[in-house]
Amino acid sequence: MKIIILGAGQVGGTLAEHLAREENDITVVDTDGERLRELHTRLDIRTVVGPGSYPVVLRQAGCEDADMLIAVTSADEVNMIACQVAHTLFRTPTKIARVRATAYLTRKGLFAHEAVPIDVLISPEQVVTDHIRRLIEHPGALQVLEFAGGLVQLVAVKAFYGGPLVGQDLGFLRRHMPSVDTRVAAIYRRNRPIIPRGDTVIEADDEVFFIAARRDIRAVMSELRRVDRDFRRVVIAGGGNIGERLAEHLEHSHQVKIIEHGIERCTVLAERLDRTVVLHGSATNKRLLEEENIEDCDIFCALTNDDEVNIMSSMLAKRMGAKKVLTLINNAAYVDLVQGGEIDIAISPQQATIGSLLTHVRRGDIVNVHSLRRGAAEAIEAIAHGDMQSSKVVGRAIGDIDLPSGTTIGALVRGKEVLIAHDDVVVESGDHLILFVIDKRRIREVERLFQVGLTFF
Repeated sequence: MKIIILGAGQVGGTLAEHLAREENDITVVDTDGERLRELHTRLDIRTVVGPGSYPVVLRQAGCEDADMLIAVTSADEVNMIACQVAHTLFRTPTKIARVRATAYLTRKGLFAHEAVPIDVLISPEQVVTDHIRRLIEHPGALQVLEFAGGLVQLVAVKAFYGGPLVGQDLGFLRRHMPSVDTRVAAIYRRNRPIIPRGDTVIEADDEVFFIAARRDIRAVMSELRRVDRDFRRVVIAGGGNIGERLAEHLEHSHQVKIIEHGIERCTVLAERLDRTVVLHGSATNKRLLEEENIEDCDIFCALTNDDEVNIMSSMLAKRMGAKKVLTLINNAAYVDLVQGGEIDIAISPQQATIGSLLTHVRRGDIVNVHSLRRGAAEAIEAIAHGDMQSSKVVGRAIGDIDLPSGTTIGALVRGKEVLIAHDDVVVESGDHLILFVIDKRRIREVERLFQVGLTFF
């Protein structure tokens, strides 16, 4: 595909990296020539310096024959105008824009085709907030992903010494829990992927990705690790968009406190939130944390715009007795450095957002994409179409599907019914299949599985 990306920041740069690896024709537009030079040196892409909303700049970037425009600059207005220009002057088929301001997002009909013609709206703050909310709802999980409207979840957990499954093969899981249907989609051991088989033995410290119907997730997690008690007391450092949205969602079911540095922002938060306690001060202030009994906190979420503040406040909170710490980190290089030590979960906003963008770039009927392991792997939800003659999956048992190396089918959803992907399950047209792809280089082959042959038409 010929794709133009406006904005070479964290999201734009990470997206360009993902898509360039998959042999797409990528052009990145930004006003920062230095950042573009760095990207051009590293990746096989075109770059254009200039404001992304200017018609002359879009023409220079090749908008006349582009398949897709992805506007992810830091300014909502630039992203919106760029989509308008691409639609009006160049008839670009697909326009995706990042829009952050709630003032725009809450106006019904604003982004209709006859108004501001944006096909797909991406709100990174909402994506990250949902990601954190799911982690708080599943204590002990490293990652929680939803498919088929929440009917199926893919959860990553770390296997601990003393867990019932540690030292056992995967076949034992089914024998031990005959009433719960689940499948282990992948195992990462010392950062290397293992394709799970019935005789694969789980070791302590393995990162295990398993898939199950939403109702069964807790039961399976309890087999892999000690079940953490539900998080009740939540402390949020940073009252920006993400902090506010998270507090708004949790305040009626949890005890929530927000620590915010700016006095004016504190006033706004206090007016907008019903039950959340708003504290004015710095999250790195040891005395403030002591006064607020941080040792009684179940989870400390560091969500400021400053990576260093997030890391330092998380480490301080953990040492002072917070049970769990979750840290938002923009610099991707820091994420692997800090996770797993004193910081329990490190979240990269770019990686959380990339999945929702990749969903619209994939060929075939792909309805959900989640980027995993810092972009090394992907979880994909695809819909099977066609019949035995036109499709490579419809009418075939899962064990007979010729899957690319390193790819597993975890589950399929038929209507409202969740079927765990055992070898004898036969795929029907309209089924939603959830796949785990360890090797990103195989994505094209996976897409081709779900492209219907011409005989169907």
